[in-house]
Amino acid sequence: MKTLVSILVLAVIAVTSVMANEQTIPLDRAPDRTRDLAALQRGARLFVNYCLNCHSANQMRYSRLRDIGISAPEVESNLLFTTDKVGNMMHIAMRVDDAKAWFGTDAPDLSLIARARGRDWLYTYLRNFYRDDSRPTGWNNRLFENVAMPHVLWRLQGQRVLQSQEESSVPDTILEFSGYRQLTSGTLSAIDYDSAVADLVAYLSWMAEPVQQQRRRLGVWVILFLSVLSLFAWRLNVNYWKDVK
Repeated sequence: MKTLVSILVLAVIAVTSVMANEQTIPLDRAPDRTRDLAALQRGARLFVNYCLNCHSANQMRYSRLRDIGISAPEVESNLLFTTDKVGNMMHIAMRVDDAKAWFGTDAPDLSLIARARGRDWLYTYLRNFYRDDSRPTGWNNRLFENVAMPHVLWRLQGQRVLQSQEESSVPDTILEFSGYRQLTSGTLSAIDYDSAVADLVAYLSWMAEPVQQQRRRLGVWVILFLSVLSLFAWRLNVNYWKDVK
């Protein structure tokens, strides 16, 4: 019993420590594109090209991409690395020891990240990186302060720095966030970058549960069936007890 209590206490401390590093800024609402096959395909390409270098998706096979309309030849031609095969899991070559040496921590697996964090969190997180020379990677994030991850999409978004204004003129003033100042332009406009992030988040959400659309459709039919069954059961019950006084 004491061992269980100790484990629970350590777990609470660990979660509290992680949450302390995360800023409590309002989350932006992520567009729901999990039913849009074109968006999911664009998100899959972004994931493979930008995320899969450091983050694995050990619960997902490349072959599952056929469910969103990417054929096996397209997967082999555009999304596979040299030694990978269509039936393989989405592993990465980077070792845990190397990740800890380079970033101070191992890169988490992203198979279920959308279920763990939520679409809105991911959408806000990927749109709030900024340059910070005090950090080892040169990047920081407003939602997750002092995050170890660099901004892998910076070529698309460009480089930005925080733009703050003083809240008051008294000593020890607090700097209030007032937006970002663009240092260099990215290959995408601000609107196009937000759309690309929405596609990536949609893919991460789909990857966390590829059968979610089928589950929802099945759930509707199950509820309808149970509703009709309940109606028959109610009428049968009324008919059975009608002569009982």
